[in-house]
Amino acid sequence: MTTQLKLSQEPFSKLPVTIAIISLSIGLFAISFAAIFIKLSENEISPNATIFNRLWIATIVFGLLNGINGIRQRYSCNQSAQKLPYTNHNWLLLIGFGAFFAASQLSWAWSLTQTNVGTSTLLHNLIPLFTSLGAWLLFGQHFDRKFVIGMVIAVGGVTAIGLQDLQMATDKIQGDLDAVLSALFAALYVLIVEQLRTEFTATTILFWGSAIATLVIFPWLIFTDDKLFPSSGGGWLFVIFLALICQVLGQGLIAYSLNKLSSGFVALTFLLDPVLTSLEAWAIFSERLNLSCWGTFAVVLLGIYLAISSQSAVKAIEDSTLISEP
Repeated sequence: MTTQLKLSQEPFSKLPVTIAIISLSIGLFAISFAAIFIKLSENEISPNATIFNRLWIATIVFGLLNGINGIRQRYSCNQSAQKLPYTNHNWLLLIGFGAFFAASQLSWAWSLTQTNVGTSTLLHNLIPLFTSLGAWLLFGQHFDRKFVIGMVIAVGGVTAIGLQDLQMATDKIQGDLDAVLSALFAALYVLIVEQLRTEFTATTILFWGSAIATLVIFPWLIFTDDKLFPSSGGGWLFVIFLALICQVLGQGLIAYSLNKLSSGFVALTFLLDPVLTSLEAWAIFSERLNLSCWGTFAVVLLGIYLAISSQSAVKAIEDSTLISEP
C-alpha cells in the first residue's frame, strides 16, 4: 500500500521541477532579445544608458507587482502570511545581487568597446564554470559526473567554435579582463539569487536588485556624460520592451526557476543566449547565419541534455523548502 502511494505521488513531485524548467526556457528566450533591443536603441542612447532605463522601469513594475501581492495577501482569507525576513544578512545579499548585476552589465558593455566581439563573447561564456566553482566552494554543492560531462561539452563546444574569432593582442588585455569580470559578476549574482529564493519571492528579489543596480549605474552615467533618456517615441518603446520582456519577464522567470533548479544548471543554460540572439537577428534583421552558429546550438543542447538528466540539475526535495510564489 505504501509503495503504491509513493508511486502515485511521484508524478506530482516532479511537476514543480517541470514548471521550473518551462519557466527557465521562457526566461532564456525573453532575455535573448536584450541585445536586439539595445542595438535598436543605440541610435539615441548608449548601451549603459539603455541598461539604466531598463532597470529603473523594471523597478517600478516590480514595485507595483509587490504592492498588488501585498494587498492581495492582506485581504485574503489566509491570515498566516509570514513577514518577509529582512535581516542584516539578507540585506547584504540583496545589495550584493544588485551591485553584482550592475557590475556584470557594465563590465560586459565596456569589454565590447575594448576588445573584439569574438574574444569578449568567448570569455563571457565562462559563467557556468564560475557558478559551479562558487557553488562548490561557498555552499558545498556537489555535482555528479553526468552534470560535469554535460557542462564540459557545452562550454568546450562554445569555446572551440569561438576560437575562430579569437584575436590575441596585447593592447586588448583590459577588454579581455573586463569580459572575464563580467562572467564572474554574473556567476555571483546567480548564486546570490539562489540563496535569496529560500526567503523571498522572485518579484521581491528583483525589485530590490533592480533598484540597487539603478543606484549603482546612475553615478557611472553622470561620470561618463552619457545621455540618460531616449528622445523619441520609438526609442522609449525599445527601452520599455527591454525592461518588460528582458528584465521583468525574463529575469523574473529565471529567478523563479532557481526555486527548484541548481544555480550551476541555470548558469549552464545561459550558453543558449547568444545562439538564440543570433537566430532572432536572422529573423528580424536578416543577418546571415553560418554553420558555427548551428554547431554551437547542437553542442550546447547536447551538454544541457546531459546536465538536466543528472541529479545535480535539480535541488534535493528535502532542501527545497523554498517560496514558490513568482
